[in-house]
Amino acid sequence: MNDYIDKTLTKLRERDPYETEFHEAVQEVFASVGPVLDAHPEYRDHALLERMIEPDRIISFRVVWMDDHGQPQINRGWRVQFNGAIGPYKGGLRFAENLSLGTLKFLGFEQTFKNALTGLPMGGGKGGSDFTPAGKSDSEIMRFCQAFMTELYRHIGPEVDVPAGDIGVSSKEIGWLYGQYRRLTGTWQNSVLTGKDPAYGGSLLRPEATGYGAVTFLQEVLHHENDTIQGKRIAVSGYGNAAWGVIKKAASLGALPVTVSGRDGYVYDPDGIVTEEKINALLEIRADSHRSVQMYAERFHVPFFPGEKPWGNVEADIWMPCATQNEVRAEDAAKIIRAGGKYYMEVSNMPTEPDALHLLKEAGYICAPSKAVNAGGVAVSGLEMSQNRTGLMWTANEVNSRLDGIMKNIYRSSVEAAEAYGFGYDLNKGANIAGFQRVADAMIKQGWF
Repeated sequence: MNDYIDKTLTKLRERDPYETEFHEAVQEVFASVGPVLDAHPEYRDHALLERMIEPDRIISFRVVWMDDHGQPQINRGWRVQFNGAIGPYKGGLRFAENLSLGTLKFLGFEQTFKNALTGLPMGGGKGGSDFTPAGKSDSEIMRFCQAFMTELYRHIGPEVDVPAGDIGVSSKEIGWLYGQYRRLTGTWQNSVLTGKDPAYGGSLLRPEATGYGAVTFLQEVLHHENDTIQGKRIAVSGYGNAAWGVIKKAASLGALPVTVSGRDGYVYDPDGIVTEEKINALLEIRADSHRSVQMYAERFHVPFFPGEKPWGNVEADIWMPCATQNEVRAEDAAKIIRAGGKYYMEVSNMPTEPDALHLLKEAGYICAPSKAVNAGGVAVSGLEMSQNRTGLMWTANEVNSRLDGIMKNIYRSSVEAAEAYGFGYDLNKGANIAGFQRVADAMIKQGWF
């Protein structure tokens, strides 16, 4: 069946030659599923791969909003509804100036399998705009959100497509988006968006969920290796919700997160980001319009390295990229290998370039993929949808217990899938196979469409 994979990939590259990120995401999944296709010839008979790489639909629109000087501004908006085989489309909205349709296709494709791994009824989607909130006033951001939702609202709904936040879209932006959705529809459908404030239906622990889930997954890996998190030095990139959640939970378990990073550089705290004051400082930095991690270094008198990344520049037992896609390149991986450690957990969406991941695996690092490790965020979004439908509000402990169960099941299904198809203990291939099979079987059973 490998010829079927090769032909599908060739067609994809010929059709969309410049969407490199999307190509790499597809190739990464398809590299794992050869044995699955051999065992299930019906997947080829139903043209499954060709169907799987084509989004169900792509919605593109103009967003016109007014800045504080009374001047109209124009941005692009998109929603990629990638695959709805197992539930309503589910995935974040990203506001970033360099956002492109190709990036959203890559993220939507990945989201499809990540959501499948949770076991919850959620399809895959992604959306956003080339608007950036950085440097904008709250009034400008609110007006943009209202204009964006004015175009998006007709394409979403609790049983159709349920967006959430992503880079540049916090609970504040979600609130403005939902307020405009209410005005336009005249309805109270708070399950149309997740990542909301708990004041109107948001789930407790949603901001921490991606990081908390990543640490739970890490603990399962450590348990497999007869190891513990206690005393482990963890290099973390980013300083958003994912990084903050990782640091908060890892510190509570006795680990020592020692770095955070931003576009301006990285901070190294040799004593660990472990106190309540230090962890809360990350929230204060995020709230600052300048968004500089140098503020942490100045406040706690620790080194700041402008224009650099933490990879391989510090001593660490565990490396956890939490910032953005393709942040770890081959040269970074080589430095990590020289610096030491054993575990590499992808927390942001596909943060590792393929050559870099190959180097780390060849060097004996235990690597875990983002679609499994960072599924905690969308898992709690799914739990938020359940709470909204039933009118219940779970306690933080109840949400955390459900999140732990989902993450442990993702780990277990990844291990079992890899072993079942002859890959041994390979978490990357196992996660790809487990997510792929759930989506594939649902597509086959629903017929041709």
